[in-house]
Amino acid sequence: MSVVIYHHPRCSKSRQTLQLLQDQGIELEVIEYLKTPPSKTRLKQILTMLDLTPRQLMRRKEPEYTALGLDDESLSRDQLIAAMVETPKLIERPIVVKGDRAAVGRPPEAVLAIL
Repeated sequence: MSVVIYHHPRCSKSRQTLQLLQDQGIELEVIEYLKTPPSKTRLKQILTMLDLTPRQLMRRKEPEYTALGLDDESLSRDQLIAAMVETPKLIERPIVVKGDRAAVGRPPEAVLAIL
């Protein structure tokens, strides 16, 4: 079963998680999600696997969060997901997916639970 990491090479936690998985000898598909964001459908699947709401997976301290008005509590799940796909910088990182399980690598060791 393949393991996918949604990775941002400039993020230290993402780099640490990638290194941890490589040190474990795990064969990975690395997706630089800022260049290739997940589709709405895929992001919905990941949120389900993580058992998180879109807002829980958002980087709320990014300037884009406020600039896009994403702090508006009346926004729907689909509107938040659309914003994350359109502005992938808002997606918390890294995310590791194996089969029907996913984990956010904060801390990096958290991803080991799904392997």
